[in-house]
Amino acid sequence: MMIQFRDLQRQYAALKPDIDDAIARVCASAHFIGGDEVSALEGELADFVGATHCVSCANGTDALSLALMAWGIGPGDAVFVPDFTFFATAEAPAHIGATPVLVDVGAQTYNIDPQKLEQAIQAVIEEGSLVPKVVVAVDLFGLPADYPAIRCICNNYGLLILEDAAQAFGGSYKGQRACSFGDISTTSFFPAKPLGCYGDGGAVFTDNDEWASLMRSYAVHGKGSMKYDNVRVGINSRLDAVQAAILRVKLAAFKDHELDAINKAADYYHASLEGSGCGLPVVPAGYYSSWAQYTVRLPKGVDRDAVQERLKGQGIPTMVYYPKPLHQQPALKGVARRFDDNEASSALCQTVLSLPIHPYLEKGEMDRVVSGL
Repeated sequence: MMIQFRDLQRQYAALKPDIDDAIARVCASAHFIGGDEVSALEGELADFVGATHCVSCANGTDALSLALMAWGIGPGDAVFVPDFTFFATAEAPAHIGATPVLVDVGAQTYNIDPQKLEQAIQAVIEEGSLVPKVVVAVDLFGLPADYPAIRCICNNYGLLILEDAAQAFGGSYKGQRACSFGDISTTSFFPAKPLGCYGDGGAVFTDNDEWASLMRSYAVHGKGSMKYDNVRVGINSRLDAVQAAILRVKLAAFKDHELDAINKAADYYHASLEGSGCGLPVVPAGYYSSWAQYTVRLPKGVDRDAVQERLKGQGIPTMVYYPKPLHQQPALKGVARRFDDNEASSALCQTVLSLPIHPYLEKGEMDRVVSGL
């Protein structure tokens, strides 16, 4: 029997009555854009995260863009991003004319390396062609970045923190939840994310009233007092009511049992894979991951393609997040900068392998994965 990498069908079966009722409620209301469902969701998300404002939008990439637009980031500005992450993290600043500066990551946490970050900031200052403005700290695979260290560095150099928590909704550090560490924080509701909808969706979080107001405006064509009063050039980025209603059901389940269940699955993998020779994901003391992915590092010299083919033959899907660092992406050639060889990022791209994980994964299925490795 085929194991699902992220079993959305099993999740739907568990939540079906409530999800079906939520969709029917929206259809009966015929209020499909904005409205009570979206407002209620934003309030519930803000309460869960511990932020003053939540502004929903069409997807996680737009969420990053809205934050950068609210800050007026553009040509001549340096935006520091990890080299080992999804393309959108660098794409958002590049799209508005800013320069992504690619920083190496920690080999065990997969998140941006604070020491390398400070070195990159200093290199940009010394070169003098760009103005350091923002650090996009990605909470990769569910684990929040090292925000105590990052905040100290940003305070020293006068930089803003944009938390890209697209993969980490529900993660935390010493009780503080992901999506509350940045001056502005973002997340994605892509279906496979820890909290996913049935399409695309995203949100931004902040405690700053002015930035929240700006992002709401930019998300609806730069609206002023109403949508036909356009006071700035914006974009069209709205979360629809059907997705909001689904997310409200899924958020309740996420809080009630899914977050706990996926951590138990990760613990089971940890115990089962100890001594396997694989490098296991590290969750430092005080941190709690929401496990968007369970990503191991294969031993040096192991043929990853062969491992994937063998597992596929046993009905076990795997994924490689990510096969190349950002500095090797053709779209960023001549657009992004780096001041280091980013050795850890390059090495991770050659060795990482993500295994099936989700809140409804059974121990017998995990035993099959472990045996297959």
